[in-house]
Amino acid sequence: MNAMLDAFWRSVAYCLHPKVIGLSLLPLLLVIGLIAGLGYFYMDPALAAVQGLLESSDLLNQLWTWLESIGAGKLKTVLVPLIVIALATPLIVVASLLVVATLMTPLIVRLVTQRRFPTLERTGGASYLLSVLWGLGASLTALVLLVLSVPLWFVPPLVLVLPPLIWGWLTYRVLAFDALADHATTEERHTLMRRHRWWLLGMGIFTGYLGAAPSLVWSVGFVAVALAPVLVPLSIWLYTLIFAFSSLWFTHYCLAALQQLRRETAAAALEPVPSPAEQAVEVL
Repeated sequence: MNAMLDAFWRSVAYCLHPKVIGLSLLPLLLVIGLIAGLGYFYMDPALAAVQGLLESSDLLNQLWTWLESIGAGKLKTVLVPLIVIALATPLIVVASLLVVATLMTPLIVRLVTQRRFPTLERTGGASYLLSVLWGLGASLTALVLLVLSVPLWFVPPLVLVLPPLIWGWLTYRVLAFDALADHATTEERHTLMRRHRWWLLGMGIFTGYLGAAPSLVWSVGFVAVALAPVLVPLSIWLYTLIFAFSSLWFTHYCLAALQQLRRETAAAALEPVPSPAEQAVEVL
């Protein structure tokens, strides 16, 4: 617990570092460019598809008729973009996490290493390509789990548990791997991720709930559609900043755990090995 809290407060302080704030703007530009390109080609078909689904429901048609009778017929035109935005949000989150993991995390690890662990040996246990493939595999798994769990979201308690749990698992798998990629050997990485699995998962779940915070910018209601050109970049920047904090948290925790593991290994190597005679006496 002390190691996790120590890493937490160090990460909060590092988030105020000008270099970290500057790094959070690079993923913002890339993700916004990606979203703008996808929106240019696919926004109109997506809006048309959602509107078609809404109009094909007899129950919803009755609802629209009733809303028009009370003067709220324009609600339908505002609801369609909000549904598209809600469906696109998980993709935005995954894209933000992948961009942070592949672009920011190596730089964050370098910053933390220089300032806190300058003597920690780099073993280069995982290549950049392996890190990217690991992140893609974990992200695809998380997306599949999200899609499969959607029917359970309509059960009130589960909607507050399942998505953060899946995001937490994804964050833990991606960021813990990247934090150890340059410094730990494959064996050390497996040992640490097994030994600290539950602490890392708890950190991931916490950041999963924290990652829901940018969604609050859409809580202004239907005004959000008109403010979308402002709210979308703001929410993406909040996502990247939260993931930057998460990356810092996992980096501080994992590198400290790696340093402790190597101290334990070195201490065990210095322990004297009993001679055959001493071993025989111990048996007797």
